[in-house]
Amino acid sequence: MIDPTIQHLTEIKLVGSKFQMSYMNNRTRELWQSFMPRRKEIIHVISSDLYSVELYPSITYFEQFNPNSTFEKWAAVKVSEFESIPKSMEILTIPSGQYAVFPFKGTVNEAAAMYQYILNTWIPQSSFMLDHRPHFAVMGEKYKNNDPDSEEEFWVPIKSRSND
Repeated sequence: MIDPTIQHLTEIKLVGSKFQMSYMNNRTRELWQSFMPRRKEIIHVISSDLYSVELYPSITYFEQFNPNSTFEKWAAVKVSEFESIPKSMEILTIPSGQYAVFPFKGTVNEAAAMYQYILNTWIPQSSFMLDHRPHFAVMGEKYKNNDPDSEEEFWVPIKSRSND
């Protein structure tokens, strides 16, 4: 597996749609199918990248992992300001902070193994721990939905263990 780069993210503004789901009741396809036809309605978009964001209810979500536990998942785009938000869409601000950024190439099914590596191997062996901020994937121009050559970045919120 590839080691991440450690980056400091400055606050970003997103506009999109969100669903409550669990890993057992994964509604990701439904979320994106509802969002994609409407993304052109969003104004002040500053990138063609797509953001897939997960907001977990607590920092211990993965420590006491239960595939039926719910979380909030977003399909969104980055904007310069929150003005004239399309009906039935919402705003999300990802606060600034440190992130481990993992490049990923592969299919949706291969992504699960990558997340397991990040949570069960990389984080425990690193000088970092998870931070309670949004996790997200950035799907840019090299992203090809569920294609073995698809590329994206997984952004995992971290903080130094010494800041505990």
